[in-house]
Parts: sequence; structure tokens; C-alpha cells
Amino acid sequence: MEYIPTEIEDVILIKPSVFKDERGFFFESYRRSRLKQQGLDVQFVQDNVSYSTLYTLRGLHYQIENPQDKLLMVLEGEVLDVAVDVRKGSKTFGRHVSRILSSQNKHQLLVPKGFAHGFLVLSDSALVHYKCSDYYSADAERGLKWDDPALGIKWNVNDPVLSKKDRHQPALAEIPDKDLF
Repeated sequence: MEYIPTEIEDVILIKPSVFKDERGFFFESYRRSRLKQQGLDVQFVQDNVSYSTLYTLRGLHYQIENPQDKLLMVLEGEVLDVAVDVRKGSKTFGRHVSRILSSQNKHQLLVPKGFAHGFLVLSDSALVHYKCSDYYSADAERGLKWDDPALGIKWNVNDPVLSKKDRHQPALAEIPDKDLF
């Protein structure tokens, strides 16, 4: 596995070693000891799977209590995966990292606590798997407006498929300090 820091040091792109032959392919998608060797001592407690159709945008979400590290990969299809720094004391506060994750490239993104996360489906459909370091807590969930101009995210879609909740998230400047890290 190759661990590649992104523009925001704490967000890591992971490229697994993929072994292919006439039968198909094999790769190790997670090994805790390898993360620890990289100085990343993350213990995951929950796995989630999401299925979405073309131009569905899920996010940008985070949990203010029981914050979650997330390790994401796409099992089928392709997504634009985005992590936004919502750590108010951080030198990269309000900045984001975006990467294409797909079943073809098999890349993964490690999104640490203190980041809002979301993705846009770029293929007809996408099956996304992610590991979380803490349990989901609806009461602690917060979100950001997906198209907040201050974030500068290039989604390259004007009218994504959004949940009712995601249509009404606040801009970063509207979020009170108590709801940031």
C-alpha cells in the first residue's frame, strides 16, 4: 500500500497494491498494523455501505460529538470524494481536499476527525464502503452547505440530487463555534 499525503496533511490518499491475473484481482483494503506503521492509530468500530445514483451528492457531514475518522472506498462506480477542514484553529480551516475514488482505481481516502465529508456520484450508480472510528449519532451530526462559495469546491454539477437535510445546511460562516472542532 502507498500512503500519500494530500494538500491537507491529515487527509491521506491510500493506493493499495492490486494483484491481477486471469481470474480477476485481489487487494488488501485494510490492515490496522500498516496504518499504525504510518503513525495512524485508528480503530474502526462501524462499517457503512451507501448506494447512490448519478449526480447524487451526499454531504457535507460530520459529528461534533463522537467524531469519526473515515476510511472510504468505492466498490462499484465512481465518485468525487471531498473532505473539508472544520477545525477552527487549523491553518487549513475551511479548505478542502477532493479526489476521484472508483472501483477502477481502487483508491481510498482516510478522512480524519475534524473534517466534514461528502461525495458526488459521477457514474450511473456507485456503491461506497466506509469504515468509521466511532458510532453514528444523529444528535451529534452537523453539516455544511454543499455549494458554499467560501469552500470553493468544484463539484461540476449545478443541480445534484440532494436529501432534504442537505438542501438546508448552513454555510461555514453561519456555523457557531460550538458546532466546529
